[in-house]
Amino acid sequence: MSTFAVTYTYADDSAPARDEHRPAHKDFLEQQFDAGRLRVSGPLGPDGAPGALLVLEAESAAELAALLDLDPFHREGLIAERTIRAWQIFFGGVQ
Repeated sequence: MSTFAVTYTYADDSAPARDEHRPAHKDFLEQQFDAGRLRVSGPLGPDGAPGALLVLEAESAAELAALLDLDPFHREGLIAERTIRAWQIFFGGVQ
């Protein structure tokens, strides 16, 4: 298993739709957390474009991308940009 840092940048003017689909998005993330794939997640601060940071475990970036395609925020077109980068943790721990 590898660790990946994922960033979401939300689509412009998507706040009302995000509010509408947030319960399903949170349910999706909770399922990933309960399955041991999602380690931490949350919205980014107010500076810069609205978005979120997620840290997940997966066999590969491609596997993770396929999983994240099921996120209701992605399915509804609310994510303008998604990055998935392998992350090697030296200190602290996401275990």
